[in-house]
Amino acid sequence: MNAHRSSLLPRTAVLGGITASCLALLAGTAHAHVSVQPGEAAKGGYSSVVFKVPNERDDAGTTKVEVHFPADRPLASVLTRPVPGWKTEVVRSELDKPVDSHGKKLTEAVTRITWSGGTIEPGSYQEFPVSIGPLPEDTDRMVFKALQTYEDGEVVRWIEVPQEGGEEPENPAPVLALTDAGDGHGHGGTDDAADAPDGSDAPDGSKASDAPGKNEDSGDGSGTAAQEPAADNTARALGAVGILVGAAGVAFGVLAGRRRGSSPSS
Repeated sequence: MNAHRSSLLPRTAVLGGITASCLALLAGTAHAHVSVQPGEAAKGGYSSVVFKVPNERDDAGTTKVEVHFPADRPLASVLTRPVPGWKTEVVRSELDKPVDSHGKKLTEAVTRITWSGGTIEPGSYQEFPVSIGPLPEDTDRMVFKALQTYEDGEVVRWIEVPQEGGEEPENPAPVLALTDAGDGHGHGGTDDAADAPDGSDAPDGSKASDAPGKNEDSGDGSGTAAQEPAADNTARALGAVGILVGAAGVAFGVLAGRRRGSSPSS
């Protein structure tokens, strides 16, 4: 009887470890946050980026996204592209002190963009395109703090600044890494906005805000939210769980073989 109990202990430990690993894996794949993509761009240039907003809730849709631009490094040109089903509000604010930006003195700059009126359904995400520049040359990153509002009133604040070498915060702010223009690692590069640094219409149809609180209607169509991130996370989780279960089977087989080999009847 005691021998039988002792043979079960290793199996219980293995099963408990595998269960804990599966739960940790599933929790990790379920976590996603607001990000800016591509994650890096060249210093001093213009870049087209998107703020990617996943819906983390399974019982409520996201109905508003608010992105704050860093006031300490204002951008001369910020152009938005219409997103079907969403209304865009671009807010410009007076700067405490005028700032020189690539030979141009800025007295005001875009400090916030808000998208509202659409819905990001559970299991989906939405991308909000923006063309920005010229990007600063005296820093290695730009931090864009974001607020995500759900239809039940919950607000998730993606405002924690990641620290180099530290663990990722629970609610990290979107970060755009800035690289030297000649190192070959910058993404986005220059785009049509470079032809319109004064904030006029860009050739791709984007518009710049030229007045504080100006609203830009993005059309009446419904917002379309893709399913790729949810499906990809689920596939990865199931694949990893399958590997762990297979490993558990091998472990049980080895333990069973050892038990049979140590049995008095063998």
